[in-house]
Amino acid sequence: MLEQVIEQRRRSLGGFEVGRVLPVVGRRHVGPFVFFDHMGPVDFPPGIPREVDVRPHPHIGLATVSYLFAGEMTHRDSVGSEQAIRPGEVNWMTAGRGITHSERFERARAEGGPMHGIQTWVALPEADEECAPSFAHYDAGALPEFDEGGVRARLIAGQAYGLCSPVRTHSPLFYLHVELQAGARLALPAEPTERAAYVVRGTVEAGGGRHEAGRLLVFAPGRPAAIAATTAACVMLLGGEPLGPRFIQWNFVSSRRERIEQAKADWRAGRMKLPDLDDREFIPLPDDPPPAPNPMS
Repeated sequence: MLEQVIEQRRRSLGGFEVGRVLPVVGRRHVGPFVFFDHMGPVDFPPGIPREVDVRPHPHIGLATVSYLFAGEMTHRDSVGSEQAIRPGEVNWMTAGRGITHSERFERARAEGGPMHGIQTWVALPEADEECAPSFAHYDAGALPEFDEGGVRARLIAGQAYGLCSPVRTHSPLFYLHVELQAGARLALPAEPTERAAYVVRGTVEAGGGRHEAGRLLVFAPGRPAAIAATTAACVMLLGGEPLGPRFIQWNFVSSRRERIEQAKADWRAGRMKLPDLDDREFIPLPDDPPPAPNPMS
């Protein structure tokens, strides 16, 4: 049974568009997942300008999770990491008390080519919000998979379907890339409490309706949930236990509003170290929006 269907909203990042799904009015999270962007798909011509890159910027209180279907981008951060990510691989960056990073499209600048992927933010439990920042990369071959009944799935993070991902997480969750042949059906895990499916490509049936690419299908807690592919389809499955209210402003996530204000002040004052290998420019703090009356819940 579906609880909510969310349509992506197209947003420009300067050089290309993303489809933003979370957060949205009426749905601030699915378990610990508090942000979900569908990057592309886009085909870059050779010689794209540097404005397409995501310049150094800060985060606190979350983990960013990058996963690509096509293309390549290079991550650099303030704990000294430099790592290209390619299709099927995972970049998991834990911001904790504070990290800065950039994402550059250097191969596409030189050669042109596609860019298509998903970036999510996973909120950290209150006990881990101020942990030491860190970065981890996982090759595609390190991620467990299953292939049966017209369904091929890769477990990006967490536990599901008897599989356990090596990706280190801070709370119970699951996150999968699923490819379905036309006519294939897949039941979602019965737990945890909050579960959703995002249609990347193709068409699926769920909750008595047909759903095309760009929709997040949020399933009712405690009820059986399944998707059936009416065409060949690519779907991301995600879920987990909610962590409680969270404030989000710009790139900062915290259970405390005053912590967001401190992070903003630190970024304005230049107190957050820039990436070791990318410290010549940065994204300024945007104009402050009016304060939200209530935290995410």
